[in-house]
Amino acid sequence: MSEDKGIGQDIRALRVTRKMTLEDLSKAVGKSVGWVSQVERNLSTPTVDDLHNFARILDVPLSMFFGIPDAPEREHGVVVRASARREIGERDDGLFEALVSPDLTDDFEVIHSTFLSGASLEKSRQRATSEVVYLMSGTLDIWIADQKFTIQAGDSFRIKGSKYRWANPYDDPALAIWVISPPVY
Repeated sequence: MSEDKGIGQDIRALRVTRKMTLEDLSKAVGKSVGWVSQVERNLSTPTVDDLHNFARILDVPLSMFFGIPDAPEREHGVVVRASARREIGERDDGLFEALVSPDLTDDFEVIHSTFLSGASLEKSRQRATSEVVYLMSGTLDIWIADQKFTIQAGDSFRIKGSKYRWANPYDDPALAIWVISPPVY
């Protein structure tokens, strides 16, 4: 699989999730509708500058478009090896995330998050999504609609369009799996 194949699929999935038309995205990146369509269909390869523009406009880290692993053809779009997950960058201090889903073409995405000890998201965030989170290890404080919950390994929680923030004031990192619909990365 060439790297641009997954990139085109992901750009289309992100555009659709953000309810943008091809025309909207083409205007925003300063390219023709035909060129953006060709990128989405893997017929044209965007430059690094183009990828910077896509990342900015689609509000994703640039790293989202890199690290699409080489894998045996039969595994493409089906299997994601632990060693081949796409890092999706550090969007918040002390939070590291990787894409567990093969790509962004489903109605949901699965993310693996590591919340480092002492890290926190101080300013509340709100997304037009439904998210279910399973804490695999550690302890995490989460505020959902200004209600505080302390989540421990084995617990899960849901955020459905509500404001939220988090903190890990504990000694150990907290590891979580998120299922998010629609995809936001």
